[in-house]
Amino acid sequence: MPEEDPRIVELRSMREKSRQGGGAERIAKQHAKHKLTARERIDLLLDPGTFHETEPFVTMRDDETNPSEKTPGDGVVTGFGNVEGRLVYAYAQDFTVQGGALGEMQSHKICRVMDLAVQSGAPIIGMIDSGGARIQEGVLSLGGYAEIFKRNAQYSGIVPQISLILGPCAGGAAYSPALTDMIIMVEKQSYMFLTGPEVIKSVTGEIVDFETLGGAETHLSISGLATLTADSEKNAIALTRRVLSYLPANNVDNPPAVASDDSPTRMDEELNHLVPIDPYMPYSMHEAIEHIVDKGSFLELQSTFARNAIVGLARMGGMSVGIISQEPSVMAGSIDLDAADKITRFVRFCDSFNIPLVTFVDSPGFLPGVDQEHRGIIRHGAKVLYAYSEASVPKISIVTRKAYGGAYVVMSSKYLGTDINYAWPSAEIAVMGPEGAANILYRKQIEAAADPAAERARLTAEYREKFLNPYASASKGYVDDVIEPRETRARVIAALLALRDKSVSALARKHGNMPV
Repeated sequence: MPEEDPRIVELRSMREKSRQGGGAERIAKQHAKHKLTARERIDLLLDPGTFHETEPFVTMRDDETNPSEKTPGDGVVTGFGNVEGRLVYAYAQDFTVQGGALGEMQSHKICRVMDLAVQSGAPIIGMIDSGGARIQEGVLSLGGYAEIFKRNAQYSGIVPQISLILGPCAGGAAYSPALTDMIIMVEKQSYMFLTGPEVIKSVTGEIVDFETLGGAETHLSISGLATLTADSEKNAIALTRRVLSYLPANNVDNPPAVASDDSPTRMDEELNHLVPIDPYMPYSMHEAIEHIVDKGSFLELQSTFARNAIVGLARMGGMSVGIISQEPSVMAGSIDLDAADKITRFVRFCDSFNIPLVTFVDSPGFLPGVDQEHRGIIRHGAKVLYAYSEASVPKISIVTRKAYGGAYVVMSSKYLGTDINYAWPSAEIAVMGPEGAANILYRKQIEAAADPAAERARLTAEYREKFLNPYASASKGYVDDVIEPRETRARVIAALLALRDKSVSALARKHGNMPV
């Protein structure tokens, strides 16, 4: 046999050195924290054997560090592969190399893979596990972050961008995930904040731990920054693969359709008994959604943030759809500041990637109060109006019960450009609730009555019977049809099929000036 070519031997040695990252000792420390390495994360995300790495031999500049700190790959693994046979680009920061801290060349690698993703029309998945900017590189590391931020913004709405937070994400490093379409965090392991507990203590005197300040539960429930959380890295990565299954590769593709064994004409009789006769009694909109979409397909997003609103991805007849609704069992389904932001963000996301919108409406209005008004409920409500008005994807709405005033208008009403509007027999579409309307319309009559309370009750009931039914709205063309609740699934799927070739030409402009 001929002697092994020394150049091939050197290449294999260099490859192995790059694969080792910070070395066996640091890998062991990573595993001791119950954390995976960057390469193990990539292997879990991508279909087996499909990963192709880019720039594995990139290192820091010679004048930025001492030779002992230089590591092939420079603390991030980048490349492309497949998820369920579909192309994606990915990068995973390597905490075993300088704590995953970002410098000039690491930024170069991340930017390079982002550029390739957009040029190829494929999603980009970022796995974040980093101590932040490399202090020793100074402004070069800050410039590196800025290059990533710029691409996050410029590529928004072109290809899906998903961030997995698998460790610390502090300071400016938090801005890149915040610019992406979705953030998936690992409970009790990942953190996001601009200023850490020690800085907060020194400046404000507040004492707080990492978990309370910026843990997964905090960002899922309070800040609304996290889209999904999981109890382990493996489950977070599995969630990412599931999310990708609903999304197109880019903004000119259609979402993938899958074969469904759930009959498109299925009618669940339970829906006909879901909405109570008493309009003041709550019910579960989650239950309604589960009965209507393909069984087991609903993936709720931001589930514990602004729980009076529901958003999520689902399938109907195998087609991807975005679901938006109120939850009448929480705050009676009224829309507050956070709910408005939650709905707006999701509507714009779906519209960016050609995902049809199915909206269920049951809201008595915007949440009243001095605090809400002073904090800008008008501005936040205007965001919902803007998002629905601008969205050009197929839009279908179903009024299940209350649709009062501005809350009716903003929630995919017909004259915001919604294509098909249905109402259940329990629907109440009006400027305001019957009590308020009776008090205003019949104030003098009520005051002059021998028994004002009885007269108010009588006039309220009369107003409800005359105006608060779906047929009054249907007679004026505000809804396209009144349907039995159990018919909703079949009617929505038929509408989606009819609208799948919908085309809308937007007026020429650079971009609108959305209220923010």
